[in-house]
Parts: sequence; structure tokens; C-alpha cells
Amino acid sequence: MSDTVVRVENLAKRYDIRHLNQPANSTLKDAITSGAKSLSRILTPGKNKTNPNREEFWALKNLSFEIKQGDVVGIIGRNGAGKSTLLKILSRITEPTKGRISIKGRVASLLEVGTGFHPELTGRENIYLNGAILGMSRIEIKRKFDEIVDFAEVEKFLDTPVKHYSSGMYVRLAFAVAAHLEPEILIVDEVLAVGDVQFQKKCLGKMGNVAKEGRTILFVSHNMSTVESLCNRGVLLEAGTVGLDGTADEAVRYYLERAYGLAKELPLIERRDRAGNGKVRACSFRILNEQGEEEPALQSGKNYYFEIGYTNNTGNRINNAVVCLDLLDERGMRVMLLKSTFTNHELTLNPGKGFVLCGIKNLPVVQGLYRATLHISYADREVFDHIEDAVTVSVDGGDFFGTGNPGIPNLCKFL
Repeated sequence: MSDTVVRVENLAKRYDIRHLNQPANSTLKDAITSGAKSLSRILTPGKNKTNPNREEFWALKNLSFEIKQGDVVGIIGRNGAGKSTLLKILSRITEPTKGRISIKGRVASLLEVGTGFHPELTGRENIYLNGAILGMSRIEIKRKFDEIVDFAEVEKFLDTPVKHYSSGMYVRLAFAVAAHLEPEILIVDEVLAVGDVQFQKKCLGKMGNVAKEGRTILFVSHNMSTVESLCNRGVLLEAGTVGLDGTADEAVRYYLERAYGLAKELPLIERRDRAGNGKVRACSFRILNEQGEEEPALQSGKNYYFEIGYTNNTGNRINNAVVCLDLLDERGMRVMLLKSTFTNHELTLNPGKGFVLCGIKNLPVVQGLYRATLHISYADREVFDHIEDAVTVSVDGGDFFGTGNPGIPNLCKFL
């Protein structure tokens, strides 16, 4: 139809993952031998069909949908569902393995920090470069220039190469350029999370204005409240396929039902929807009271320990480890973040099985059902394990203020 601006047909994207089980070529002889084996596999396709050192991973599988002009589409799903891969293909950054896409109109994209700008060019030069890529004349760009600079709040650094910008400055300018150069289609990944809260609100307001002008927006977010308020349509991706395509409210409701269900049904040790290299894995989670006894639920105002069991598969002690527990409400809003580095205490993980205790006094969370994300890493650099919706945590009332009042769950989350 004439008002269709994005059409995706049987889209698929495959990545070949190499597993470094064998040592790297250390001599010329090793390199020649390895090359000969590869050539043999090419010349004799009937033999050695599988390569034990390589694995096919399909990030997207047979996706098909259409987006109409003026649609504001929230693309949601768990980590690894294929959201960012889809946006990269729609932005012409990555080529699909199969299928085809048709796009009508100019596309401006704001993906991960580091894409879209030339690091050696100044902020000013990158504004003109991006406008030229979008097919705008220098006069058109100049007409929007002051508006972009004012929105990004980087006037003092406009003639500085963007490689010297902080991540926050970079995102501010990148969003301002993408939103103000009047694209027919605006694609935004959750890179906005890098900016401060005030700028995030500013960006969401600008996207709302862009939508009112009849332009099309594709927006990836883990914040369900934002998706519901900004979007009129929701596309839920599950393991590279479309799990649901409907209104934003329908997609969010379905996503949350699946998230809570997964956290309840599968033991932590059996979860496969996790990121990280697997050197350390979270394998259990318990809530303990002050006496060390397990509790099925929490109460506001009481003291607790969160026990996170782990398996260290390296066979060695790991110093400078970081363990993080992120508590989210039913709309994906962060309510509380507990992180081992907040106490300036260096955490060591012993080889084999062990556990980490995180104590919290006078629990300040009101009655409700929450989801927890678990994260284990080395010095915030190497991710060992990351599980969204790892467990559900229930808060059943309590007396935070000692008044006999269990709190005001309908009006707040944090006491």
C-alpha cells in the first residue's frame, strides 16, 4: 500500500561464531596447514560438512512485517532477541543473510555510541556530514544548525573532534542531529540510556513532536512505561522471530507475562537465555532473614540478605569480581540497584561453587511483585554472566515507618 514506509519480508541474519578451542597458529607451518585444511573443505564440499570450531547463530529468522507512515513502533524483547540486529539492517549498517527490506523515505538512526559520526571530525563538521548523507543541501542543514546545537547543549565543544567527547555529549549531539534533520523515518536504539534523566525526558519529548508531524519512529527500549506512553504499536521479538505484533499495550502486557513466568518456572541453573562468557555462572538465589533462614517474600522496613550462588568454572580464584542485582518493577523501571563496588570492597570468587551475600537494612521498597536482573563480571570489563528476569521478588507489606501503615503501594515504589 502507498502509506507503507517499511516492508520486511522473510528477513534472516546469520552470524558465524568461531570457538577458539584450538591454539592460534604460532608458526608458518601451522598457518599453511590450517589454510590447506580450509581449502580442502571448500574444494570437497561433500566432506567435513561441520566445523567443530565454528557455530552458526541466527540472530533473526524469517521476520515479516510492515510499518505505515506515522507509526511509532516500540520494538521490545529480551537481550539477544534480535532487536539491535534488526535496527542495524534497517539502517543499512548490516546486510541481511536472507530476505529483503523496502524503505521509502530518508532514514536517520541513533544506535550504539560510536556509530554515525567520524571520530576525527568536529561536532560542527559531523552535523554537515550527516545532513549530506541524508541528502540535504548545505542551506537546509544551516537552517537547522542552531536548533541542533541548542538541543544538544554542546556549543562550547562544537569545534572539538568528537573522539574527545564523553559518551553523554556524543549521544546528545547524535540524537539532536538525527531528530532535527527531518528524516521521514527515525530509528532509535536504547542508546538514550547513556544520557542523564533530564536529557532523556527532553529526547522523549522531541520524539513525541516528531511523531505528531506524521513521521515514522522505530524505538527499542527496555522501559515498558516509555513504550506504552510514546508508541501506538508494539513488536515483540523472541529469539529472532516476531512473538507478537499489536498495540503497544498488548505487546508490553505479553512481554511482562512471559518475563514473570520465565523467572518463576525455570530454576536459575537451567536458564539458557543469558549473556556472558560463562567463566562464572549464577546458579541460585535465596532471600535470608537476619537469622540466616530462608524467606519466601520480603517486608518493607526489615533487614535481609540476598544470597547469590555461583559456579566459578575457571579453576582459579577471581579477584576484583563485581556482582550486581537490579530490581525492576512491573513496567521495567529500576527501583533499586545493589552492586558490590558500591562498598569499595574487593570481591573474590573462589573456584568451584560458592555464594555472595548482599545485606540490605530497612528495606525501602513497597508492596508489589518485582523482577531481578543478575550480573557478574570482572572489574566491570569482562562479563561472566548476565540474566534478565532472573528471579521474581515479592514484597508483602511491612511497616517501614513503624506506624502500622504498610505503605502507599499505589502512589510510590520507594519509601
